[in-house]
Amino acid sequence: MLEGKVVIVTGSGGGIGRDMALAMAQQGAKVVVNDIGTSTTGEGHDDGPAQKVVNEIKAAGGDAVANTDTVSDANAAAKIVQCALDSFGKLDGIVNNAGILRDRFFHKMSVDEWDAVIKVHLYGSFYVARAAANHFKEQESGAMVHMTSTSGLIGNLGQANYSAAKLGIVALSKSIALDMAKFNVRSNCISPFAWSRMIGSIPTDTPEQQARVDKLKQMTPNKIAPLAVYLLSEQAQDVNAQVFAVRNNEIFLMSQPRPLRSVHQGEGWTPEDIASHAMPALKSSFVPMERSGEVFSWDPI
Repeated sequence: MLEGKVVIVTGSGGGIGRDMALAMAQQGAKVVVNDIGTSTTGEGHDDGPAQKVVNEIKAAGGDAVANTDTVSDANAAAKIVQCALDSFGKLDGIVNNAGILRDRFFHKMSVDEWDAVIKVHLYGSFYVARAAANHFKEQESGAMVHMTSTSGLIGNLGQANYSAAKLGIVALSKSIALDMAKFNVRSNCISPFAWSRMIGSIPTDTPEQQARVDKLKQMTPNKIAPLAVYLLSEQAQDVNAQVFAVRNNEIFLMSQPRPLRSVHQGEGWTPEDIASHAMPALKSSFVPMERSGEVFSWDPI
């Protein structure tokens, strides 16, 4: 489905990114395997993971090149795109997958922990997409896939930085889709449920936490790859500005914010009127204060 295409997958030295890179190569794409080789907290540097995935792709008869530039710097992100152009002469699709975690309850979260996660996820997605945008505009084709999370779409404990970044990515993707549709450029999101190195940092201090992690371990990264392949293919030409979730063998189309209910008062509202009339009328439609695990409460199927 990707024969003749050139794609970039950021953060593809392991986990979900690795499986997406391998699947895209198997489907005929030439792949830029980007990974700076850090821990889940963004520390350390090693150029090994990206090259190992490239070696896997080449051993299977595919074509790929390793790139170790960081997505969290605009100039470095531009080099990732340039790597595709220099290596393969074109670029058809990107997957913004690179990420780190620095989980902390909000009242304990440091500015550095906030900045680091926002920089890699939200800024990183913008930097890579922005670097590719002019190229896609000129050739009047291109597809982007951005990885979001139910931590942002629904909510989770101890992840204010990650949740804010991941919901921001949804809005970024929607804006890209709206702005670039006239150039035949598409932008969609995937919210993955999969055991990965990042999820491996989730605490397992209580039986409940351990049970949650045990469920996640059933959902392997290779379940995400087929949807990413499809979204970058020509067969997805009419799929734009959508948010999908993949949970083991299930694919979900996720809702996007729309009005639920309204109240009107011809002479306008006072604070007292809101308290006595507006809120009681709206309250039955309030969105519950749920976490991701409470919404997706059933075992993976």
